[in-house]
Amino acid sequence: MRILKATHLGQCFGVRDAIALAHQQSAQGPLTILGDLVHNPTVLAGLHARGIETTTDPAAIATPTALITAHGASERTRARVRSRGVELLEATCPLVHLVHQAVERLVRDGFHPVIVGQRHHTEVRGLTEDLDACDVVLTEAEVDGLAERPRFGVVAQTTQPIDRVRSLAAALRRRFPRSEVRLVDTVCQPTKQRQHAAVELAHQCSVVVVVGGAQSNNTRELVATCQRPGVRVHHVETVADLRPEWFEAADTVGLTAGTSTPDEVIEAVELRLREWAVPAQAPGTDRVAHHAATASPA
Repeated sequence: MRILKATHLGQCFGVRDAIALAHQQSAQGPLTILGDLVHNPTVLAGLHARGIETTTDPAAIATPTALITAHGASERTRARVRSRGVELLEATCPLVHLVHQAVERLVRDGFHPVIVGQRHHTEVRGLTEDLDACDVVLTEAEVDGLAERPRFGVVAQTTQPIDRVRSLAAALRRRFPRSEVRLVDTVCQPTKQRQHAAVELAHQCSVVVVVGGAQSNNTRELVATCQRPGVRVHHVETVADLRPEWFEAADTVGLTAGTSTPDEVIEAVELRLREWAVPAQAPGTDRVAHHAATASPA
């Protein structure tokens, strides 16, 4: 059994910075995070072990300090928190802030905002709650159901595949040929890097293991990407989810991970795979140039 590792995988700087800030603030006093800081159970368990509270309801915050997650929040939500006299800290990924700014510019320029993303995802709710009107789409069928507008401004949840975003913008142009459609590419670079690396990896492997939280959108998108060439794909949250019967001696096994997956979780999965690969593989793991992670919320 041969093991290949994606060129880009694992935590991005947005996630690392958010976790570091939560740890730093919890050491100074009681802290509540407004929702899941990132979508990874290992990270969330570590925060809980530090005594950090989590709630999605600003009215339920019982600590003097609260933290916005890496996925961001609306100004409406921020105002509700501050109205309770709570100090509000930001762990929002800088690349999510850029999406908010892009939407504001589009609205100011007279475009009706269309967000490509998951309607109930924290990041998307943060983008839409301050808008008087908008549409959220994820499929071409949803584009077909939109009302005609003179001008459409398209942005995306940062962890959407860029090919999907471009495809839906093209569908919008076909559906409304008389309308102006402006696409602002807000998919973050780390998501693009991991998606591209996943495509390369899947084409070299007979089976791929994707490590990340079950609720992580970018991890689920990596799973979908790796499945397209027809290889076997297994999504695991931790090493405990791995099963030896998934693998055969002749397999080339790929390993990738979502942007909220901690290094130690990836390393544990890699170690277990290497243990199962012996003696078919000499010590050491072949790599498709393993590269340090960069940025984006999970």
